Amino acid sequence: MSTNEVDSLITENNMPRHIAIIMDGNGRWAQKRLMPRAFGHQAGVKTVRRVVEYCANQDIEVLTLFAFSSENWRRPKEEVSLLMSLFMATLQREIDKLNRNNIRLRFIGDRQGFSEKLQKKMSEGEIQTQNNTALTLVIAANYGGRWDMTQACQSVAEKVSTGQLQPNQITETLINQHLSLADLPEPDLFIRTGGEQRVSNFMLWQLAYTEMYFTSTLWPDFDQSSLDDAIKSFKNRQRRFGHTGEQVLTKSVTL
Repeated sequence: MSTNEVDSLITENNMPRHIAIIMDGNGRWAQKRLMPRAFGHQAGVKTVRRVVEYCANQDIEVLTLFAFSSENWRRPKEEVSLLMSLFMATLQREIDKLNRNNIRLRFIGDRQGFSEKLQKKMSEGEIQTQNNTALTLVIAANYGGRWDMTQACQSVAEKVSTGQLQPNQITETLINQHLSLADLPEPDLFIRTGGEQRVSNFMLWQLAYTEMYFTSTLWPDFDQSSLDDAIKSFKNRQRRFGHTGEQVLTKSVTL
């Protein structure tokens, strides 16, 4: 690692380059208002718009949102069906707006679980926005951290079996190159709304050195002030990446 790379990693009071969020609490938000869970998911979409706009305005490079996990298929069929319909409707409505605002759209996860129509819309959104240079908005859909690492290992194993790689050539860097977000910076700040304090199989490899922020605020209530609080917490932390606090303060890192 070069001196410049270390300096870019070990900094204080800076904005995160990549924010990853588990958007939790839509259903409970609706239930508190004696409304169907669907009402909460619809309200959650409005929060997504606010957060995307905020991150774009703050020059955040990457925003990753956990929209639908590989475990969410276990929910009641009616709710899953609603989520799929809402997903499709949101894509149809928002892709042109993202493109106008120079935002690049990416999806990670196993798309084979979705309908062909939804898969087609996801691909169209990526193609339409692929040359945009502002915020990269990553939607994790039918995604799981274990799935991500498994498919990376399968890709590496295939190269070993065909003689392209020797087992002793397998390194962390090599595995990382086969993960879903290999071309993007790893998350600096992880946020989970809704009061739960776990990562729930989300970006397990990529979160190794990520700063964690948990809030009891339900996702539909998560506004600009809430995001400001999370970023303020991030800025007040000393990120050591295995070094001592003294090394961080003086940047006297032995390379």
